[in-house]
Amino acid sequence: MRYLPLTPTDRADMLSVIGADSIDDLFVDVPESARLDGPVPGLPNHASELAVERHLSALAAKNVAAGSVPFFLGCGAYRHHVPASVDHLIQRGEYLTAYTPYQPEIAQGTLQMLFEFQSQVARLLGCDVANASMYDGSTACWEAVTMARRVTRKAKAVFSGGVHPHYVSVAKTMAKYTGDVLATSLPVLDAATDDDAIIASIDADTSCVVVQYPDILGRIPDLQRIADAAHAAKALLIAVVTEPVALGAIEAPGNLGADIVVGEGQSLGVGLQFGGPYVGLFACSEKLVRQMPGRLCGETVDAEGKRGFVLTLSTREQHIRREKATSNICTNSGLCALAFSIHLTLLGEKGLRQLAEVNHAKACAAADRLAQVSGVALINDSFFNEFTLKLPVEARPVVRELADRGVLAGVSLGRLYPNDEGLANGLVVAVTETVTEDDIEALATALTEVLA
Repeated sequence: MRYLPLTPTDRADMLSVIGADSIDDLFVDVPESARLDGPVPGLPNHASELAVERHLSALAAKNVAAGSVPFFLGCGAYRHHVPASVDHLIQRGEYLTAYTPYQPEIAQGTLQMLFEFQSQVARLLGCDVANASMYDGSTACWEAVTMARRVTRKAKAVFSGGVHPHYVSVAKTMAKYTGDVLATSLPVLDAATDDDAIIASIDADTSCVVVQYPDILGRIPDLQRIADAAHAAKALLIAVVTEPVALGAIEAPGNLGADIVVGEGQSLGVGLQFGGPYVGLFACSEKLVRQMPGRLCGETVDAEGKRGFVLTLSTREQHIRREKATSNICTNSGLCALAFSIHLTLLGEKGLRQLAEVNHAKACAAADRLAQVSGVALINDSFFNEFTLKLPVEARPVVRELADRGVLAGVSLGRLYPNDEGLANGLVVAVTETVTEDDIEALATALTEVLA
């Protein structure tokens, strides 16, 4: 691809067309404090490739790799074992370099893969239909809220206090430009979910109720009860799943009344990768399919009656008039979706259930052991592979001290909710199949010493 730089005249013409005086006018929504007024401080203007490689390697060496120490981080991103065959297959040229399948006659492999992915996601989430993936879980959540507004023609979304704060933050950012009203709350360090409070918040103006399952503290809300209350008010239930492995052990949200189910697919096939790229999951009931964002791959037959695949639904702004589009999402996380699909195919239904059983058993063992540490209280009555501890002191410095001792202990709620003192002592601990008995004992021992 050739590099075709714009001339000053080109830039001036473009700014004139859009009515901007300068390029700086395009960044007025970025807070002044977040803008640079010159080069990045401390970054040299140039260096040799060898010098850059040495410098970046030295910086990388300061990180603690997830697989090198006992690892209990979760809260929406989980360390699972990804079979080596997943990476081997997704790096094949026909997958690694594939782009959007605009021309079905030369993109049958990509289209079939996406069709299989959709089929797996729909079955996993308990819905009639799933799209060809979204960017990540948080943006999929927001797309579901806007979809609910289109369906119900109402603009109030009720968020459970158990929804991940990053997902809520994304929704708040987007709602500033759409006029949606978001009713949000904070979680409470208690075994009970906020089902009653959610139901009480539903009124005639409510377009949807957004509930995480399991929630940010690892608790499992009663989706069926919330769905019944939402439907009575002609609102939709949106279920958010950040840990899809949990669905090998607990009922799929779509089977419990959820109209739209969204989530993060990172747990299957996709590594932690410093926070991305990930893969958003999006599924719904068949009656809502024409309001679904993104695109849908379908199975058909060609002129000779042979099986083939095509883009069946593309209600996005690249394909149709912008005002008719359901979303401006312009792509799907194709490679990550492929990794998800390969991993899930290797597991199969039986393997997924077994993986879920192992996760839950290890989490139960860890919860029992950590609850024995003096001053530590287990919040949850029930959970899958993630639970919350209440420490006798603020959790953030404890987490830092444990990291210095070579144990990544979990996510402090004070980090997620820095302005709520009532959550400061909370520590969310995730336990997957990668955790060993020695890891659990190392965490319990280190926690005992730090709290002494």
